[in-house]
Amino acid sequence: MEAQVWLDTPQRDAKPRSRGWTVVLDPGVPLKYFQDVIACYAPLIDLVKFGWGTALVVPQLEAKIACLNEHAVDFVFGGTLFEAFHQAGRLDRFFDWCRRYACRYVEISDGTVPLPPSVKLGLIGRFAREFTVLSEVGDKDAERSARRTPEDWVRAIRAERAAGAAKVITEARESGTSGLCRPDGQVRTAIVDAIVEAAIDPGDLIFEAPTKGLQVFFLRRFGPHVNLGNIPLADIVSVETLRLGLRSDTLTLFGAGGTTGLVPEARDPVSGLPPH
Repeated sequence: MEAQVWLDTPQRDAKPRSRGWTVVLDPGVPLKYFQDVIACYAPLIDLVKFGWGTALVVPQLEAKIACLNEHAVDFVFGGTLFEAFHQAGRLDRFFDWCRRYACRYVEISDGTVPLPPSVKLGLIGRFAREFTVLSEVGDKDAERSARRTPEDWVRAIRAERAAGAAKVITEARESGTSGLCRPDGQVRTAIVDAIVEAAIDPGDLIFEAPTKGLQVFFLRRFGPHVNLGNIPLADIVSVETLRLGLRSDTLTLFGAGGTTGLVPEARDPVSGLPPH
């Protein structure tokens, strides 16, 4: 990569990599735009998520998947689609759907339709026999989110990893206003602190970070190789520059001559976001 040659920026692992994932969210953009983005930036993209239930609506799904296959980019259907099939009592059809498109990854979530932990863990194990499971912890509903304690998060992450999830996604939605975030977009820093104190490997997590503020927060807290999810198509290059210290927000951390260290204290004590 040119940045590493010229400026000795952080060394990014080659794809397929186990850390430093950029998971891009497709909300159903037009095919040609999608193809252009993937063709240009495939080396920067680890996974594309077809958001919520859009895969059942967009008429060019097969063409999009063909484009991803051509450029060696994996994909996953949004967890809400899994929840829709489960709520309808049609999980067998969801298996068939995933097989039809030769999915490598499956997302198991209960952010909208709550599942008893034993049921969710059983489903993770069931799907893990055939697919690589990405489970998701956190609620889309603000009231349920507020009731979930940091200890609940740690317990759920550990249990879902043990049940067979390859990585656990921390919910924030495409807006960054639920799950690990409050409705106003502020990070629930007590949860992040609990995850760190529990010595959970951040490489086992994917932090949903649809906004620049969230992206910078997690990069500052966990370093340039943190896994980030729900990245907008328009933010792919921006996120990579943040990882490499080529944008003001991380220049003094990861850029040439920077500390390349983690700075968990570099955040606003009220909002939980890095100072602007």
